[in-house]
This record gives sequence, C-alpha cells and structure tokens, in this order.
Amino acid sequence: MSMIFTRLRHTTACLSSLLLIACASAADVKQESATKPKADAKPAKSQPRKASPPKVVDGEFANFTQWKEISDFIDRMVAQHGFERSALEEVFRKTQYVETAIQLMKPAPPGRPKNWRAYRARFIDPVRINAGVAFWDTHADALARAEQQYGVPAEIIVGIIGVETVYGRNTGNFRVMDAVTTLAFDYPNTPNRESRMTFFRGEVENTLLFAREAGIDPFTLLGSYAGAIGWPQFMPGSIRKFAVDFDGDAKIDLRNSPVDAIGSVAHFLVEHGWKPGEPIAFPATVTETEGNRGWNMFIGQGLEAKFSLDELKAAGVSPNVEPPADMKYGLVDLQNGGEPTEYWLGAGNFFAITQYNRSFFYAMSVVDLGRAVRTARTR
Repeated sequence: MSMIFTRLRHTTACLSSLLLIACASAADVKQESATKPKADAKPAKSQPRKASPPKVVDGEFANFTQWKEISDFIDRMVAQHGFERSALEEVFRKTQYVETAIQLMKPAPPGRPKNWRAYRARFIDPVRINAGVAFWDTHADALARAEQQYGVPAEIIVGIIGVETVYGRNTGNFRVMDAVTTLAFDYPNTPNRESRMTFFRGEVENTLLFAREAGIDPFTLLGSYAGAIGWPQFMPGSIRKFAVDFDGDAKIDLRNSPVDAIGSVAHFLVEHGWKPGEPIAFPATVTETEGNRGWNMFIGQGLEAKFSLDELKAAGVSPNVEPPADMKYGLVDLQNGGEPTEYWLGAGNFFAITQYNRSFFYAMSVVDLGRAVRTARTR
C-alpha cells in the first residue's frame, strides 16, 4: 500500500454559563483567559485513560473498479487532481463495502418520539464529566490559548470533544476509505439519497487528497461509520478546510494530537459563525391562548438565528432571562417524548454549534456537558 501512495504522491505536488447555559459573556471569556492556567501535565492518575487500538470493522469485497460510477470518479480525479489512474484503481480494488455503514445510515423507524432527557443522559454522565475534568486539567494551557485566540470558551471546546469521542476514547474503528466509498456510491434509499451521495463522493475525494497531502496510506485512517476522524471527529473535507496545527509541530494530526483537536474545534466554530463574547441560549416558555399558537411559526425554521426578540415575544415566546434586544434568535424546541417540550431562545452561537452536528439535542448537550465539567473542576 505504501508503494501505491508513493506513486500517488509523485504524480503531482502536495496541495498544499444564569448565562453559560444562558451565555458565555465577554467578561467570562476575559476572566478565563487572564487566569493563570494549570500545569500542562498532571500526575499519571489525572491523565485521561488511553484507549486501546480499535478492532477494525471488516467489510466485504465489492470489486469497486467494475462500478461505472467509480470509473467515472477515477477519471475526474485523474483530470482534476493529477492522480495516476492505475494507482487509484489499485486503491479501489482494496476498498471494501461496509454494510454496517449502510444500516447505521438508515433513518430510525417512525413513531418513536424524540426525548431530550434520554438523549442528554447519554452524554452528561459521571464517566464523561470525570474524563472532561482530566482532559481540561491536562490541556489547560491549550484551552486557554484557544479561548484567547478564537474567543470560544474552553468549556464549549471541552463539551464538543467529550460528546464526540469521550476525549479520544472512542474515535471509530471503520476504515474511512471503506465507509465513505460505500456511502458515496450505495447510500440507502432515503428522500435525500442523491444529495447525501454527492456529499460522500466529495468526502472520498477529500480522503484521497488528504492522504496524499499528509503522505499517509488512506487505509490507515480509521473513523466513524460516516468517515469522521480523530478526537473531534472531523470529516476529511473539514480537516482540509478547518483543522489547524495548534501544537506547533508543523503538521495537523487530529488522530494523535488533542492540542490540534482543541485549536481545530475552536477554528471550526469561528468559521461557522461563532461570535466571541455573545450569549448562547436562554430558557423560554411559550404561551398558548385559545385559537392562537403564533409561536409555532418559529418551529422548524432552520439552523439559524434570524428572528428579533420583539417578533418572538409578540407571538407568545417569553424568555426566562431577558436577552439582549439587539440580537437575532431562533426558537429551539427540545421534545421530551410524552412530557412537556423544553423551549429555548438560541442565539447565533448556539446555531454555530449546530453546524458541527445539525441537531438541537447535540448543541444543547455540548453546552450542558461543558458546563458540568467546568463546575466539577471547581469542587
């Protein structure tokens, strides 16, 4: 395999708080940045547990080189990126079909209601909180530096990495090349099948380009069933666009460098709309009068803060804490199965987190986990 990518590399040059639950205030950011961080290393007992090498998920032979769509894809990679056709054919001969990835991508059966409390309990638990404290203690310097440089609070970075991989423990055991190729060319039959296949074909392209740029065998890249890689679970395309060398070793390595992961998460959020010092979300209630559910028009309006506070209040949305009047918000509904729905006003920074994972549940879990870790560190 190394011979294959030696050939690939030589066909062309390398391409080159009430607020953080309510808000992360500018004062909070300044105070955290000004506080002298703890030592970069702790005694061994405080270090996060190192995960054992994962057992790679086996796929099955599919002879992808005989698939017309892949032949066309190879043609494009040769024409646009200067790959050698025979080398890419060899890569796809070794690429396996992963049925597990297909099954995991299928939507959940209809009829099962969403349950925010059950979802939250999966991520805000003692294991993740304790691991988050150890991670924060170990990497306090890097977290403080990322907060100062990018304006993203340390607890949000800690929350994301904790939700994604329990601080590097669960980074995935699928060969990325297998997973993204399977999904790119045989995505399950869903209403958005075509757009998802287009996305994953882009990730096959990015996997090959990233491997060439980094000088690595693409089959050494392990990740989730969707192809997400490393401590922060970046897709290959996100690595190429948003990952940064934050540990100063002149390379980007999200698989082995938690410090690169810290900087990359912060950079990703800023590139997706994070505004330093602005709030995240405010708890709210909705008022329903007879024959009037005006607030309902703000449900399902996308992952964007685009409504004024006056608009929301006029429709019966009442924030429990008064938010800034000069900002835009979105109405966040956290459904609780048969129990009452929880409502929040999400500001722009809340929706920046949803660009990491397009889910209200996900974004609020990140906020809650980060806050829980921060609180645990002060005990």
